[in-house]
Amino acid sequence: MPISPLEKAETFCTSHNLQIPILMAPMANACPASLSIAVTNAGGMGACGCYMMRPEQIKNWVQTVRSGSNGVFQLNLWIPDPDPIRDLKNEAELRDFLGRWGPKVNPRDAEASKIDFDEQCEAIIALGPSVISSIMGIYPAPFVARLKNQGIKWFATVTSVTEALAAEAAGADVIVAQGVEAGGHRGSFNTDDVSRSLVGLFSLLPAVVDAVKIPVVAAGGIGDARGIAAALLLGASAVQIGTGLLRTPEARIAAPWANAIGSASPEDTVPTRAFSGRLGRSIRTAYTEAAEKGPKPAPFPIQRNLTKAMRESATDIDTMQAWAGQSAGLARTESATELVSELWNTAKKLLKS
Repeated sequence: MPISPLEKAETFCTSHNLQIPILMAPMANACPASLSIAVTNAGGMGACGCYMMRPEQIKNWVQTVRSGSNGVFQLNLWIPDPDPIRDLKNEAELRDFLGRWGPKVNPRDAEASKIDFDEQCEAIIALGPSVISSIMGIYPAPFVARLKNQGIKWFATVTSVTEALAAEAAGADVIVAQGVEAGGHRGSFNTDDVSRSLVGLFSLLPAVVDAVKIPVVAAGGIGDARGIAAALLLGASAVQIGTGLLRTPEARIAAPWANAIGSASPEDTVPTRAFSGRLGRSIRTAYTEAAEKGPKPAPFPIQRNLTKAMRESATDIDTMQAWAGQSAGLARTESATELVSELWNTAKKLLKS
């Protein structure tokens, strides 16, 4: 006899030492320790998007979270892309275009130093988190074997059924199904054909749940208790929330970004490669609108390197990298601890009604 959505969620919580089946999304550059502490103190799972963090920075983050909470958190890494093919003519056009939106961009800016992925892997496994997650691909088999040996669970982010099956076959313990509504970067494995994975969560989720034999976490566009309940009814064991936490005081994001999230309608976000070269969903701004008609974005990470000066100098929403999902307008401003607790209590009532 099939178990109920609440029973499935309770089983997931027991397996991962959680009190509530709500995970914080691992948002690179938007996951301060304070936010994870607040989420874990509510009984959910905290997160660190470790992309672009050096081993010592990851260690400091973990120490801070552990000092403020006994809760569970995930450490997330991007699976690296192959080195991109350079187009110097296109890069020159981009430098000229970006110079109209921020500081002058120099040719050498395209070649920013890389973070060593292998060093990051060594750092996160040494820290012994309960969960290590991935995005943009799957971990190498030797690394997965080490996770298994140390009892660390691997949560794999996917954007299609094909990716979910590949992650399961590679040894993932949990699938995080990311719908197209999600803010920030798409987690697609294949950067050349992202269009095939532009599927809404409530179409993707039941298909993934039916295809794999391991638990599935729903991610993308979940901003309130109704979304949580709906995701569990469609077969998810838990949900992951990102944009919905960004207006809380513990998130500490820039005021123009937080304000734009609070006033956004679903139509006010847009998938764009204009910030990094990889497809991601952000608030629609003057820059993203102009970029649609400007030079073709360079591949990741060249585009990200070229836009760095503009992004880091931005003081208003027009040039700010303001990632946001389609349910941004549902984001609230109370403490993340209070918010996460209230969302789950209300979702339970909906599921029992």
